[in-house]
Amino acid sequence: MTKLSLMLILLLMVSIETFAQKDEKITILGDSLVGKYIDGQNIREILGNVVMTQGNVRITCKKAIQYLARNEAELIGDVVAVQDSITIYTERGFYFGNEKYTFSETPVKLNDGHITLTADKGYYYFDDDRAEFFNNVKLKDSVNTLLADQLIYYNNLDKAVSIGNVKIFDDKSEIAADSLVHFRNKDLSYGYSNIKIQYPENNVIITGGYLKDDGVNKYTFISQNPALTQIDTSDNGQLDTLIVISKVMEAYQDSTKKLVASDSVKVIRSSFYSINNYSIMFRAKDEILTYKLETDVTQPIVWYENSQLTGDTVKVKMKDKKIKWIDVLGNSFVLSKEENYENRFNQISGERTIMYFDENKLQKTEVIGNVLSYYYVFEEDEPNGVLKSSSERAKLLFKDNTVSDVKLYGSIKSEFHPENLIKGKEREFTLPSFVLYTNKPDKKNILDVIPNFGYKKNGSN
Repeated sequence: MTKLSLMLILLLMVSIETFAQKDEKITILGDSLVGKYIDGQNIREILGNVVMTQGNVRITCKKAIQYLARNEAELIGDVVAVQDSITIYTERGFYFGNEKYTFSETPVKLNDGHITLTADKGYYYFDDDRAEFFNNVKLKDSVNTLLADQLIYYNNLDKAVSIGNVKIFDDKSEIAADSLVHFRNKDLSYGYSNIKIQYPENNVIITGGYLKDDGVNKYTFISQNPALTQIDTSDNGQLDTLIVISKVMEAYQDSTKKLVASDSVKVIRSSFYSINNYSIMFRAKDEILTYKLETDVTQPIVWYENSQLTGDTVKVKMKDKKIKWIDVLGNSFVLSKEENYENRFNQISGERTIMYFDENKLQKTEVIGNVLSYYYVFEEDEPNGVLKSSSERAKLLFKDNTVSDVKLYGSIKSEFHPENLIKGKEREFTLPSFVLYTNKPDKKNILDVIPNFGYKKNGSN
């Protein structure tokens, strides 16, 4: 037998098998049967304990209307369709034997032993193991609940494609999106457009345009203008909101409980503001770490009250929603503006600067390594010149956010410039690292552009 003949025989066998599958007639049995001929069609009405079968599909109901020529049936009353592990419940449905699918316009429920899927109406394609449900769709398994306007469920892949007002939540978090692809057995989700993630335990909300959520590895990736907000209340009852925006965010729900924000990062909390390209927030330790990347032109910038800080690495320690200390490592520089004096800036630079706070008020600053400083002198609240100093270490004490005492240690050198020589020339008395940044983030403007700002839970908008 030639190869061509063998191929033709195989093609013929496949065609015959395919035709037989498509031409497989449905069989319906019941307590009583009435035959009718309406509009040129042979119709059977079967009543009582109705059982319809086609291959491995079995459907029971109270009444069936069978259209013989079309190989279709209308199923009425307590309809239950079964195929292998799939069971579908509805009150009224239609079965199309040639295409082997069912459709219901009444509330429908599907169960496969792992998930329960409900909706106002839906289709199920038996040969494809695929469900298409519409309106008030709800998919629930042992861990997650998913809500949507429309959902396509691929049973053999444990894959759900949901569209419109999508929400998926468990007892720890909720994700909302315009559309979402969820792989149930991998606990893996991809979300698209108008992403909103909520963590009820700590009132954290993250918004963005694209999402990858890996439940197994406890990792979430958010891009397309992501923003984090955490609404809290300070001791005086005022709202104390943490705001973080960037181009990319990565959240880790493992033991580190950290959030990584990268590229064009802005951080705001109370009187703390920062601009940088890489920040890590350790939620369990209540710490913020930001540092200069190799490709960065400028260092991270921090503003606090009337002070501006720059350095290669900035660590911020919070406790009870209040700043405890700020540690600036590598080429640190701090300036603070003298109140009521436009161009007078106290300045200090060194290899490392540590600022200590009590009740959110600066109490002490320690500077270590190659210390240079300019500090303006006042006598009885009247300006009285500026002191330029250098040393190996310095300690500054503060009262009401104003320098009250300066102590220098090791290789001390000082120069005093009297008031009459500096008045009107203050910008000439600056350190080499002096740069006055004017791009401090505006909290109101940022909140205005964050979509869906505000916290709700359990599927609420």
